[in-house]
Amino acid sequence: MKELFKIYKIGHLDALHIAEIDNSPHQHNFEELIIGIKGRLEHFIDYNTQYYDAPFISFVTKGKIHRIQPHILNNECDFWVIRFKSEFIPDITFQLYNYYHDQANISLVSDKQFDRLNRLCQFIYEEMQNHHPNLGTVRDLLSALFSMIEERRMNLVENSNKILTNQNKTFQNLLAILEENFRRSDGVTFYAEKLFTSTKTLNTITQNILHLTVSELIETRKLVEAKNLLFTTEMTISEIGYEIGYSDKAYFTSVFKKKSGQTPTEFREDMKKIIS
Repeated sequence: MKELFKIYKIGHLDALHIAEIDNSPHQHNFEELIIGIKGRLEHFIDYNTQYYDAPFISFVTKGKIHRIQPHILNNECDFWVIRFKSEFIPDITFQLYNYYHDQANISLVSDKQFDRLNRLCQFIYEEMQNHHPNLGTVRDLLSALFSMIEERRMNLVENSNKILTNQNKTFQNLLAILEENFRRSDGVTFYAEKLFTSTKTLNTITQNILHLTVSELIETRKLVEAKNLLFTTEMTISEIGYEIGYSDKAYFTSVFKKKSGQTPTEFREDMKKIIS
């Protein structure tokens, strides 16, 4: 996906079409939120197949191997699908990795609060139909949508008395420490020492959960912030590199291009074309 943000609906006919095509497990280079209004979700993720009847939400982090199959239930199917790049809402994205890494799908209750989620998606959709959609407005609406979803998720977690495994606790702590320190130039050893564990154990945890090494996770967070700064500020490439822990502009540019396929300058120019 080349766009920063995309929203569309899956309906009755779409479900029939998807059922007829090759739909193998795959990975995305974007984040994906699915909100089921009507119908049934068949979701292969974390090497298990799960079924959820609407209403539900499903959040799939970038890089997760999965397969979505919408099904018609009671002759109805109505899903919102929202896709966005990590840099579109960078501060929230890594929180989402924390919240949903071990529970991609959550069943909800059809009530007034869920109706508000549906209406908010409709507002976002209508804004994106404009010839020149205001991405700032869309970003604010998406943040509000995730805030509402998080309130529902927390209620479900508290009600079920969820107990975190040691791996999940360590992963959550890693993300919290990463958020405070990713601008530093420190590597895996720094985070392992902060968590009183070994670099091998920490790498095993991140590989199990996100299919990334700790180094790749650190670089991913740096890259997300770099893209955010390139998109939202007029800082120079050198200034942005220095801001996120790269003292050498050439090395920062090399890492950025290796990870994103573009130089920082090319990425900034593309973003200017998108918003113009």
